Amino acid sequence: MDEVMSDQPESLTDAAAEQSPEGPSADGAISADQAKLALRRVKDPELNLNIVDLGLVYDIVVDGSSVRVDMSLTSPGCPSGPEIMGEAEQQLRTVPGVTDVVMNLVWSPPWTPERIEPRVRAYMGF
Repeated sequence: MDEVMSDQPESLTDAAAEQSPEGPSADGAISADQAKLALRRVKDPELNLNIVDLGLVYDIVVDGSSVRVDMSLTSPGCPSGPEIMGEAEQQLRTVPGVTDVVMNLVWSPPWTPERIEPRVRAYMGF
């Protein structure tokens, strides 16, 4: 993930620690951590693991009440791709304060098993 400049919207790499993961802050803004928690509820139906731990979520950018997610799939031909992307958008829209969601499917860098959370990778035997 690229580092976000201080004058740009908050991203997954520099989520505001002062905001509660349960809901929006006093000014109504949500955090990237809140968005990430929502995305943890989305599972790959074949692997039954969430898309965050699988390393499919590359970046989350929050700009006020809008959330943009860059994510990939395990392969370009993933038959569950539309289902996963739709569920991710739906889960983000359940976060209080979110009014707009943009899902970007990206292929660079390509997903590899090395992107899987280390504890999950160990559990899977990688």
